[in-house]
Amino acid sequence: MFDEALDSWREWQRSPWGRLRYSVAEYNLRRWLAPLGDGPLRVLDLAGADGGDALRLAALGHRVTVVDFSPGMLAAARERAREAGLEERLVTVEADVFDLPAEVTAVRYDAVLCHNLLQYQDDPRPALRTATGLVRARGAVSVMAINRHSVPLGLAVRGLDPAAALAALGERTAPGHTFDAELTLYTAEELTPLLAELGCEDIEHRGIRTVQDHIVDDARKHEPEFYAALEALELALTDRHPYPHTARILHLLARAGGR
Repeated sequence: MFDEALDSWREWQRSPWGRLRYSVAEYNLRRWLAPLGDGPLRVLDLAGADGGDALRLAALGHRVTVVDFSPGMLAAARERAREAGLEERLVTVEADVFDLPAEVTAVRYDAVLCHNLLQYQDDPRPALRTATGLVRARGAVSVMAINRHSVPLGLAVRGLDPAAALAALGERTAPGHTFDAELTLYTAEELTPLLAELGCEDIEHRGIRTVQDHIVDDARKHEPEFYAALEALELALTDRHPYPHTARILHLLARAGGR
C-alpha cells in the first residue's frame, strides 16, 4: 500500500500543506531538543517513511535511525539523504515497529519520534509504549496524531456541510486519501494521560496546521508571499492555546521520566 502510493506521498509533501506540516514540526522539535545539548543527538524515527522528519534533523547535525516496514519508503529516504549529503547521519532499518531488531532496541535514544503511526492504530498504547521504552531519562518523546476535533470543523467551514459536521462529532475514524486507508482519529486529551502513565513528564500540546486546513482557496497557498505569511502565522499559533485544540494535527512533546 505505502510503496505503491510513494509518488502521491511525495506530491503531498511538496504541497503547501505538506510543507507546513514539516516546517512546523521542525520548529517545535528544534525548541524541544535544544535543552538536550549542542552535540549530535541520537534520534529514532518510528515509521519514519521516506525521512521527511529525519532528514531535517540530520541537517541540524543529529544522527537519525529511521525504522519502517516499507522498503520503497526507506529507499527513498536513503536517496534523499545522498542528494542532501546526509547519508552518514541517516540509518534505515526495515522492520515492523512492534517487532524491532536488537540493533534498534539495544540503544537508548535522546529523542524518539512517533509521527506517522497512530493514525493506523486502533489502540495507541502499543505504539506509545514502544516509543517511551526506547528513550533515555529526560530524553524527548514526540508524538503526532490526526486531531479528531478538527474534522467536524473542517467539514463545516471548508466543506460547507454542517449536517456532515454534526454527524462527525462522534466519529473516531475518517477516510485517508493519500494511502487509501481508514484513519483513526485521536485527541490530546486522551493521549496525554497515556503518556503520563508511561512515565512521561512536562507534556506539552502543540498544533500543526491550525489555520491552513480551514482556508478554502488552495491556489493562494502556492503564492510565495501568501505561503510565507501563512507559515509565520502557523508558527506563532502552534503553542498558543486554544488554537492547538482545533489544529488538523496534534503534536505532543514530552520528557521521559528519570530511570
